[in-house]
Amino acid sequence: MSTFTERWRELNWDDIALRINSKTTADVERALHARQLTREDLMALLSPAASAYLEPMAQRAQRLTRQRFGNTVSFYVPLYLSNLCANDCTYCGFSMSNRIKRKTLDEEEIARECAAIREMGFEHLLLVTGEHQGKVGMDYFRQHLPAIRREFASLQMEVQPLSQDEYAELKTLGLDGVMVYQETYHEATYARHHLKGKKQDFFFRLETPDRLGRAGIDKIGLGALIGLSDSWRVDCYMVAEHLLWLQQHYWQTRYSISFPRLRPCAGGIEPASLMDERQLVQTICAFRLLAPEVELSLSTRESPAFRDRVIPLAINNVSAFSKTQPGGYADDHPELEQFAPHDGRRPEAVAAALTAQGLQPVWKDWDSWLGRASQ
Repeated sequence: MSTFTERWRELNWDDIALRINSKTTADVERALHARQLTREDLMALLSPAASAYLEPMAQRAQRLTRQRFGNTVSFYVPLYLSNLCANDCTYCGFSMSNRIKRKTLDEEEIARECAAIREMGFEHLLLVTGEHQGKVGMDYFRQHLPAIRREFASLQMEVQPLSQDEYAELKTLGLDGVMVYQETYHEATYARHHLKGKKQDFFFRLETPDRLGRAGIDKIGLGALIGLSDSWRVDCYMVAEHLLWLQQHYWQTRYSISFPRLRPCAGGIEPASLMDERQLVQTICAFRLLAPEVELSLSTRESPAFRDRVIPLAINNVSAFSKTQPGGYADDHPELEQFAPHDGRRPEAVAAALTAQGLQPVWKDWDSWLGRASQ
């Protein structure tokens, strides 16, 4: 059975870097006038040459976003269930080598978190854990997902990669989507940053979206951790290659792209390649031009001022008031967090900032009476 690994093996990192960096202003202008972007067009829009074309890129990205999504921006919030982790990763606050207090929420604590989140108005929930298959695996998910599902209109997860059968089972429990980030598509760099645990298996993680597609999960989220490799441009291009592969093979699935930049955390590292805010805008706009129908998401990793400027251009999915530690909404303990969010505004403040720019915050876009495969 074919997977993205086949396409990945055809792609040469150094060759892609050379091709991106050799693009000219003529290549960028050609891409800006293309009705449908080719891979070469995307390389041009991710290239250094495109930095001088940020304004026309942003204008076209905004136009495509409004055409596809209107003025709506969906809101979601992460619920961290556990910071236990059996992996040792150089960049993550949950890494097993970090001496931090560990916490896994029980049924009562989950109920308190859900109540606190519902009180803020959220209906779209992202469940997040460290990667610990033994203590926070399928048994834990089977025990707690049904109760959480009843409280929210949409349920997504960002946990350790699972098998196709496990994803299919979670779908019957109410799971709508899964976010799984490759971190970096450069195999040697991946090995340097994943020192122990099952996350060392580069290809098992790489093929996770294929298993999700075969399991019939409604939405798959992709992304690279920007700054982990020595070329954010190539990593972002590889995300696009992954997206194109999945769209071709699992066309009934919806897709989401995120743009996480390295943030400070316990035991953290310095980025190997720096992406400034203009370059992040360039990348977001390039993805909108490539895939007008795909959800583009921007989290609280970014500053309030930056988010307020960029969301109206091409973003249609945002988090707000995120707590990156288990129990953070009912009883805030920052020492347990995975990373330090940058935008700490309450959800109503984020919504007001978007409304002031003519956008419409959407807290709920689905209801169980509409039907769901798991019901």
